Amino acid sequence: MDVLIAPLALLVERRFGYSDRLTASIGHPVMWFGALIGFLETRLNTETRSPAQRKLAGVVALILVLLAVLIVSVGIRTVLSWLPFGWIVEMLLATSLLAQKELGRAVGAVAQAMRQSLAAGREAVSHIVGRDPEVLDEAGVARAAVETLAESTSDGVVAPWFFLVLFGLPGIALYKAVNTADSMIGHLNARYRDYGWAAARLDDVLNWIPARLSAVLITAACFLTPNASPSSAWATARCDARKHDSPNAGWPEAAFAGALGFKLGGPRAYDGEVVDLPAFGAGRAELNAADIERALGLYRQTLNVLLALSTFVAVIVLVS
Repeated sequence: MDVLIAPLALLVERRFGYSDRLTASIGHPVMWFGALIGFLETRLNTETRSPAQRKLAGVVALILVLLAVLIVSVGIRTVLSWLPFGWIVEMLLATSLLAQKELGRAVGAVAQAMRQSLAAGREAVSHIVGRDPEVLDEAGVARAAVETLAESTSDGVVAPWFFLVLFGLPGIALYKAVNTADSMIGHLNARYRDYGWAAARLDDVLNWIPARLSAVLITAACFLTPNASPSSAWATARCDARKHDSPNAGWPEAAFAGALGFKLGGPRAYDGEVVDLPAFGAGRAELNAADIERALGLYRQTLNVLLALSTFVAVIVLVS
């Protein structure tokens, strides 16, 4: 049923997303994961511990988070398996851990805000990136939005779908727990370098296949997207992805850059400190709101290709 649930989850989540009313009343699963991760971090990641003790504490915290998520998700799935149409509820629960609609909305909001003013664009992009928005010019805001769209296509859509297909609700829940932990504590600063080591490494392992699959899907989507180059998308991904410090993040980002003729990446500022990151692609770096909308067009076609792939896999399973 996991393979059959996946295309339905993609369809439903893309159309409806996660209700703002639900978020306001009960929160969101990622918020629940984050609350547990934050609770453990404040108690285990203390300054009195040595680097080795912090690393061990991070491993223990990650195990506790994953055990909690596993127990709850398997318990829910077991109860649902006893119900006549429990698989529908499982599918609906899985949609909360996909991010197609919200990602497109958030990036589209940056393009709309940029058409009003640079200040509005900086404010909108600050909700989706960790870099300092106040130092970004128009091109910097646009690149930040496109880079986030590219990377989140992998870890916000393709990777959750991948683990939903393989392991159902527990699979997608465990993946999102690891990904949330990495985004919260997997940083190379003094506070998290040791404590977040386990979360960052496990996130790298889990995203290895989805990141490369994302580059393939983006390349395929170029055939459906006006003025997008599939050959350049794949060539840039293969050539430039390895430049990224992350073994995975460079694949979708480089594929987007090559597909659309952009130059992404490069230096950026975090908390007042400039980090010199590599560039992806050899195209234009001076992007604007229209370029964000072009990237959103490629993103939507990538979602279509993913849905087609998911449906194809489901049909193969049905007839086999």
